[in-house]
Amino acid sequence: MTSNRAERDFDPDGTFDDDTDPTFDDTDDLDDLTFDDTDDTDREQAEAVASEIAAVRARLARVPAATVVANHTMGLYELAAIHLSQDVPNFSEATLAIDAMAALIDRLQGRLGADEATLRESLAQLRLAFVTLKDRSASSSSDTDD
Repeated sequence: MTSNRAERDFDPDGTFDDDTDPTFDDTDDLDDLTFDDTDDTDREQAEAVASEIAAVRARLARVPAATVVANHTMGLYELAAIHLSQDVPNFSEATLAIDAMAALIDRLQGRLGADEATLRESLAQLRLAFVTLKDRSASSSSDTDD
């Protein structure tokens, strides 16, 4: 079943009910801002920022969620690659980014649209790079121990 609301797959202590739904609610937007305590310049700037934020939210609402999730997933790819490309790779930080990327891809299997195959291939490449660098690191440290 598909709906426009985020599914609540994870509720660690079972505290969510209909009155405390943590999903996004448009009633929480910037329309409630007041500018009574600011001078005219600050008010104009605040209103301009609020207007820009509203425009960005409107544009984002038109983008399929699968596209946004894929973009965020590629951000995790970039994060892992950055940690692996250091002079001394930071394997623990790369592991977290790789695991987060894998969690998204695995949990959302079949729901990531046309980008899913690319995301899976990117994850496989990251894992291969990780193992290669880890082996190289272990090999070079054992060479220096001799």
